[in-house]
Amino acid sequence: MGCDNEAHPDFGDGSMTDALPVIPLAAPLAGTLPAVLFSRLLEDSLDAVVIIDEHCRICYINGAMQSLSGYASGELLGQTLNGLLPDAVAAQHDRMVIDYIRSSRTSSVLGKIREFAIRHRNAQMIPIEMKAMDLGMVDGVRYFGAFLLDVRARRELAEKNASLLAQLEQQALHDALTSLPNRRAYEAQAEQAMARAARSGGPLAVGVADLDHFKKINDRYGHAVGDAVLRTVAQVLRDTARITDLAARLGGEEFGLLFPDATLAQAHGVAERIRAAIANTPTLLPDGTPLQVTMSIGVAALPPGVTLDAAMSEADKALYAAKHQGRNQVASAG
Repeated sequence: MGCDNEAHPDFGDGSMTDALPVIPLAAPLAGTLPAVLFSRLLEDSLDAVVIIDEHCRICYINGAMQSLSGYASGELLGQTLNGLLPDAVAAQHDRMVIDYIRSSRTSSVLGKIREFAIRHRNAQMIPIEMKAMDLGMVDGVRYFGAFLLDVRARRELAEKNASLLAQLEQQALHDALTSLPNRRAYEAQAEQAMARAARSGGPLAVGVADLDHFKKINDRYGHAVGDAVLRTVAQVLRDTARITDLAARLGGEEFGLLFPDATLAQAHGVAERIRAAIANTPTLLPDGTPLQVTMSIGVAALPPGVTLDAAMSEADKALYAAKHQGRNQVASAG
């Protein structure tokens, strides 16, 4: 940086204040530095810089501002900022400057970072952060300056990060094959439903569903067909359950059902519709042959004071009762 010094500090016992050298200034203090140095600094600044006078006319823009706006310096000098500002901002910009000068009030804008967009020459709106300041009086004229930072890259990165986070959350809470909520999501939403039911006194029921003879399907047709069956079943569950219900894949061919605000009888009725829809929705084999599958379902009430595990255990017992009674059936606990 042009600050070479032959003297090397000796820090003695390790204290940096022990023997710091006193280096005489080779240049005058900032108050007497040539104006050309500040001009070069502004011109080469990575931030866009604009200076306007008290009449809101542009008096100076640096190279970064020319790149940001798409206009050459000569095209903007003497013009107002309004052509670069969004309509909502332009409508109040000049008035705020004039009011500030006339009343000498503390500005709600000066010295604070604002975020909005400026209009590029090609009409594209570019998001920026701006910090404006009162530069004071020069020859009886008041000037204002502003630094403008292009935040497009930062916004794009934030959007990508948000998208990635959403994908990670989707993966963490959803089954990759069927896109249904997974066991973790099912348990979390069930706990929320239990809390709501405890507050409102409304009913709540759960269900456990299992595809009949699914292992035989995998053994005979292969896992690709088995996966296709699971995807078909998942879509039927989404289409048939009530909008307030939840269907989740707990693992393998087992699915969990959650019926908020449903009595055991109402949950049984919804489960019966699901069972019938599964039985009437075949999966097409690679040769176009329809493969029919069936599902057995057990449902149980989840009243206050009963844990989710206990209710799921009751639903599981009802499921096995449905299997024992011949499969392709719905059975209720109790």
